[in-house]
This record gives sequence, structure tokens and C-alpha cells, in this order.
Amino acid sequence: MYEQLAVLAVFVFLYSIVSGRLERSVISGPMIFVAAGFAMGPAGLDWFPGDETQSALRLLADLTLALFLFIDSANANLRTLEHHYAIPARMLLIGLPGAILLGCLLALAMFDVLSIFEAAVLGTMLAATDAALGKAVITNTRVPSRLREGLNVESGLNDGLAVPFLLAFIALEVGSEEGIGSGLVLRLLAEELGIGLAIGVGIAALGAWLLKNCWRRGWVSNTWVQITTVALAIGCFSLADSLHGSGYIAAFTGGMTFGFLTRKHTHELVHSAEGIGETLALLTWMLFGIAVVGQVLNQMTWQVLLYALLSLTVVRMLPVYLSLAGSGESQANRLFLAWFGPRGLASIVFAIIVLNEGLPGADLMVLVVACTVFISLVLHGITANPLAKRIAGSGSPGQKQAPGKPTRDASGQ
Repeated sequence: MYEQLAVLAVFVFLYSIVSGRLERSVISGPMIFVAAGFAMGPAGLDWFPGDETQSALRLLADLTLALFLFIDSANANLRTLEHHYAIPARMLLIGLPGAILLGCLLALAMFDVLSIFEAAVLGTMLAATDAALGKAVITNTRVPSRLREGLNVESGLNDGLAVPFLLAFIALEVGSEEGIGSGLVLRLLAEELGIGLAIGVGIAALGAWLLKNCWRRGWVSNTWVQITTVALAIGCFSLADSLHGSGYIAAFTGGMTFGFLTRKHTHELVHSAEGIGETLALLTWMLFGIAVVGQVLNQMTWQVLLYALLSLTVVRMLPVYLSLAGSGESQANRLFLAWFGPRGLASIVFAIIVLNEGLPGADLMVLVVACTVFISLVLHGITANPLAKRIAGSGSPGQKQAPGKPTRDASGQ
């Protein structure tokens, strides 16, 4: 155990001292951690056991996604959607449902062993995107702010918005297998979502009120204020889950509530939590490389590979591209936004949920998700910096302007 911990600590240290240089290259942090996990796992040097790592992956991925759901929704209330809200609104309200529908239809056509609800589950699992894999785009200030904000808001909110769809399709599939009426299934689902919503809003509101009052009295130390957001996020998730509610809904709605109530200081409060979340995410990627990637490479079929490639291209890009019709964005910008829909942490966690539910097609769906995430990790990782530079230096990155209505950047200028 301690030998493995030593290897992990040394690797994280070595990455930390060159992370800034690597971020400017075509190699992303998740790519490095997945590759390292694969090399150190059963398929490589066998320094880490695959079976024991799978249980750790489930817990770590759960907590990491809960933290990101809380942080992203809190930040969205702080600064996003105030300017240039049309892009993320179109991508979330039109592009996301379109990707779920198209992914479902493609799954039905390619995998005859999946039921209609299982196909819908697969489409939903792969509709959520991960901004971390396209970090070079979102953090590149030369890319127009509305494009960066659009991708940031979409990836921050679409996993939370996908959760009710995922839970509904799982519940309908389980209900059909057990002979339970769809009305009862949806009622139980509504209760689960309701518990998650109540816990998320209640815990976050109480936490924000206590934090503000204790801060006024000078009771909060600068050291411990950095952990408040992390504690609230995990508290919302774990309490809702223990009460048979949706922990993901609790984390998502809790973050929105916390961001609204602390909107003047949200960024400062969640800044340290973002660093903790990124560290947990990279460790999750390493566990993914140890426990999953080797199995994916051994079990991959041409159908799985084809679905993964279509999911990353047609299934994602067509709905998003069409959703931006009439937005005034150029064709190049619409394609740019449509391409950067990397699959990552949320899809992995959704796959774990499906596996735990024991659906008949769970093994196939998890294989497809793992394959898609692995390919996305590579393709979006190596294209993030080059395409960001290209769109920034194209000379016409701006939105098409209507006469007399000049566009503004995020600062309103």
C-alpha cells in the first residue's frame, strides 16, 4: 500500500512542477494521468491492482463529480449568462436534448441487444461534456469571450441537466423489467429528485447564511474558509444520497443556491475548491487508466468503436450546430463550438450508476462509454490548443453584427 502511495505521490509531484509547460502543448493533464495509470496498472507494470482500484474509482468519481456540479452551478450564477447568454442557452435547451435523442436512435440501430430505454440511457450518458478536457480553449483569452463562456456554461450545467433524464430512463427500464407501472416509476423518480432538490437548496441556504453571519463576527479563519465550499458540496451529495434522493441533483441545486446567496464573493469562496476538484479529477483519470482502459482495449469491437466516433462527431455536432442557426455566429464558430464537447468525468460516473443498477445491457453500455471517453481524451486533448489558436488568429472570430447593434465582450464593452 505504502509503495503504491509513494509512486503516486512522486508522479503527482513531477507533474505539478511541469504542469504549466504541458498546458501549452498538445498533451493535457488527463491524457498524462490516464497513460500513467494504464502503464502502472495490470495491463502494464502491474504496480496497482485493477479490481481493488475499481471500487476506489467509484467513490472518487462520485465525490469529484458532486464537487464539480456544485462549483460549476455556483459560478454560473455568479458571472455567466449575463452577457451572450444565447449561445449556452441554445446549446443546453436544443443541443442537449437533440444529442440525447440522436444518440438513442443510433444505439437502437447499432445494438439490437439494447431496449429503447437502455438506448436512451446510453445517449444520455454520452450527452454530458467535460470542460477540463478542453481547458486550453476555455482559458485561452484570445478566443472570443462569448465562445469560451458558451462552452464553459454548457459543460458546467449540462451534466446536472442530464441527471433527471438519466434517472428517468433507468427507472423506466427497471420498472419495465419488474412489471411496475410507468406511473409508479415516475412518481418514485419525482420523489428522488424532490429529495435531492430539497436537500440541496436547504443545506446550501443554511450553509450560506451561517457562513455570512460567522464572517461578520470574525469567527472564520482564512485557512478554514477555503474548505467551506468543499464541505457543503459533499454534504449536499452524501445527505441526499443517504435519504434515497439524488445526490447529483442536490449538489447541482445546492451550488446554484449557494452561488446566488453569496454572489458577491462566490468566486473567492469556490476558488480553492476548484483546485481540490482538479486534483481529484486527475486522480480519477489515473484510476480510470488503471482499472478501465486495459479492459476497453481488450474488448473493443468495430461496432463499439464506430458508435464512439459517431457520438463524438455527428451525434454531438449536428444538434449543436443546428441549435446555433440564426444566432449570428459564423459557420467556423458553430463548428468550433460543436466539436468541443469532450466526454469525461460525468460520463464515467453515469456509467458507474448504470453498472450499479444492474441493467441487462449495462456491460455493453459501460464499454461504449469507456471507449468514447478514451477516444475523446485523445482527440479533444490534441486538438484543443491548435484549434483555439486557429479560431483566435482567424482574423474574423467575431459574431456577425446586425446593423447598428455592435457586439460586446463579457465586460460589456
